[in-house]
Amino acid sequence: MKTPRTIVVGITGGIAAYKAVNIVRAFVLNGDSVHVVATPAALRFVGKPTLEAISRNPVHTDLYEGVAEVRHVAIGQGAALIVVAPATANSIAKLAAGLADDLLGNTILASTAPLVIAPAMHTEMWNNPATVANVAVLRSRGITIVGPGVGRLTGTDSGAGRMEEPDTIVAVALAVLDRAMSAGEAAASAVPDLAGRRVLISAGGTREPLDPVRFLGNRSSGKQGVALAQAALARGALVTLVAANLEVAVPTSITTVLVGSALEMHEAMTRAAGTADVIIMAAAVADYRPRSVQVGKIKKEDVGDTLTLELVKNPDILAELSTASRPGQLIIGFAAETETDADRLLALGRDKITRKGCDYLVVNRVGQDAGFGTERNTVTVLDRHGVIVSEVSGSKMSVANCILDLIG
Repeated sequence: MKTPRTIVVGITGGIAAYKAVNIVRAFVLNGDSVHVVATPAALRFVGKPTLEAISRNPVHTDLYEGVAEVRHVAIGQGAALIVVAPATANSIAKLAAGLADDLLGNTILASTAPLVIAPAMHTEMWNNPATVANVAVLRSRGITIVGPGVGRLTGTDSGAGRMEEPDTIVAVALAVLDRAMSAGEAAASAVPDLAGRRVLISAGGTREPLDPVRFLGNRSSGKQGVALAQAALARGALVTLVAANLEVAVPTSITTVLVGSALEMHEAMTRAAGTADVIIMAAAVADYRPRSVQVGKIKKEDVGDTLTLELVKNPDILAELSTASRPGQLIIGFAAETETDADRLLALGRDKITRKGCDYLVVNRVGQDAGFGTERNTVTVLDRHGVIVSEVSGSKMSVANCILDLIG
């Protein structure tokens, strides 16, 4: 049975505070023990009874409550992780200055746990030089910052400053916690294992156009590739994600290059590969594309009962990146196969890594109910000699971290 980990969720006074309810709920459903520390301003946006019902624990807000138990430091001392969502411009400024004029500030200063914050504010406030400087200070201390996103804000405003969606915040936070606990890290100031490494990741499924309205595609959602990007970011990497037709949100703190077809992905990956320390080809790339793309919509009245398509082979991006890799650059490929027999699946993987020439190959079975579009994955990782170096089954975030453990 899983031992609950203590997670403190700090909520500050912004309109996005209502989204914190879903963050608390997600941690609880994950089996963690969640304690909410809300500022008085936060409780003007979301009520204490709601937070207590969802967290299944009393909500703390007053610095002078529980003095006999020294609560103002005890909460932080007992935390395995602290998440502040939303983090307003005011709360970010106070964190940067090390102020502790409320219970949340005291909790953070008294803790050596990893700290994850999710900013939320109007665009002008996010872009203000004071906020920019404060965020830089927090990053320099090893604090993980998720977002903010770009989108509709309060009223009619739209732009940067929207709090990232709860599932993204939770995914990044759990990756930070898992990594900290597995490595025995006690302090948020510890240097992440991928700090400064440049990681290039492809994700999603390419679409090969037939005409202006139709395409040949696949069922990849991009969830595994995005999980890899989130996990690499949480571990200190400088991440670039080349994304094809994703069905999942990407934190704005990740540099993202949007592509559609295999040729576009080939160009983007080739262009970015030169400065990357690690390349992970997690995208499902079409092997073939139509030889020609019709200018207008293909109409059955013009074609008749049978439509014949001539397809041509797309570039083999993984093989080309492997051939062009420089000394010290690590290339990790993916092989999605429908083979159900474990031995034959392994044979397919060994044959593929020989042809591709990459350093590691992540072999996973896909189908109507496996791999593509699901929340979990089961993979076998081979080295360049075909030797199994890792086997893992679990959430796509846990699979992502196991893959990233290969990076020395």
